[in-house]
Amino acid sequence: MSVLGPVRLDVNGAAVRLTPLTARLLLRLVAADGEAVTARRLYEDVWQPAVELPHQDLRNRNEVQKRILELRRAFDRAGPGHGARIVRTGRLPTARGAESTYRLDLADDELDSAAFTRLVGDALRAAPASAVRLLTDALRLWRGRPLTEVRDEEFARAPVRRLTQLRETALRELIAGHTALGRYDLALPVAEQTARERPDDPEAAAALARLNARLRERHGDELLRHTLRGLRVDVVVVRGDLFDQEDANLVVGFSDTFDTSTDDIVISRESVQGQLVDRLFAGRHRLLDDHLRRGLREVTPLATESVRAKPRGRRTRYPIGTAVPVPVGNRRVFALAYSRLGNDLRARSAPADLRLSLERLWPSVAQHGLFRPVAIPLIGAGLSRIVELDHTQLLSLIVETFTESLRQDPAVCPELRIVVRDEELGRTDLSAAEAFLRDADERSPVLPPTGTL
Repeated sequence: MSVLGPVRLDVNGAAVRLTPLTARLLLRLVAADGEAVTARRLYEDVWQPAVELPHQDLRNRNEVQKRILELRRAFDRAGPGHGARIVRTGRLPTARGAESTYRLDLADDELDSAAFTRLVGDALRAAPASAVRLLTDALRLWRGRPLTEVRDEEFARAPVRRLTQLRETALRELIAGHTALGRYDLALPVAEQTARERPDDPEAAAALARLNARLRERHGDELLRHTLRGLRVDVVVVRGDLFDQEDANLVVGFSDTFDTSTDDIVISRESVQGQLVDRLFAGRHRLLDDHLRRGLREVTPLATESVRAKPRGRRTRYPIGTAVPVPVGNRRVFALAYSRLGNDLRARSAPADLRLSLERLWPSVAQHGLFRPVAIPLIGAGLSRIVELDHTQLLSLIVETFTESLRQDPAVCPELRIVVRDEELGRTDLSAAEAFLRDADERSPVLPPTGTL
């Protein structure tokens, strides 16, 4: 039976229609919260006679008994005697003699307001994770103002006030529970709903303001976040420095010769490769060389230049798209060959080279990335610039190839983090990437390959 909103009586899964007077009588008994109510009081509260005629008591009792009988017959649809078990009759001694009384005997699972009260009470004594579950279950029962049909009657005011205040407590505690668990994204809609429902409540407004402040603090330099439909995979764009992403694997672009010497002739110290050597390998490029050499043992070189043709730098060339996972502590740096280093020591790449490199990168991330977030800069926007693509197109190409890779292997990584530097941000249209992700979800949700459960 449901009274959190318009009254609804279901017996054996089927709705039971009650006459308006019988429904009011039922709600009067619900408002008594299990206490016995005399037939005289029921008649006065439900029928609300304008005048009291002499010798009317017997007729009034008969009216009440008729409605009680209708209620019991409704409950009897669950089985013989069920109605008498739920709508119980008693006798109360009074100055006028013994009077008939009636009360409801419903279990928590038979009355939504009782279940709601129990769930919220249990949640107030529970740890945050359990409290969130209990409160969510409780609030699902709420369909509107309790005891709607009699909400303005004197007998209904106290239970309506109690249930309404209990719901406010449940909403407040649900916000606190989500916040304690670090789920500000789940707490926010609850706080917004509370502020809308109670526009004059300074406490609700303050709770929403605090939550928004925490969200801004949590996001920090995060500019865009999109969770791909059907997967627990986020695509995120952040403002900042690639090497500050200490919880993520990194992708660093290289040329096809995998040079590491930061002498400002072959490799610039300002390049991403130069920063990799300085910041993760303390300037010891030979240590990085050892890791690259081991990773390239299983890769067949394309060619080896002569000393005369290429007097400086490394001379062995590897295929575009070669990705070498380099261990750094408990994470990986993926050295990705996406450009060709000419004998004039200028790196050159093209859109097709970058696409091929990214398409080959993601399977390597899936295989060697330990299912950690992966952070990647705007590859192609640095010194070996791909002039045919602007910053927005470079960003879109990274997102596009990543989402396509998930169709082959949904477990590439839990988060793709694209790191955009301040000087790049003004030339990068993030709305284009957001629109692509939104459209990709609508056109064809990212799903596991056929045959994968």
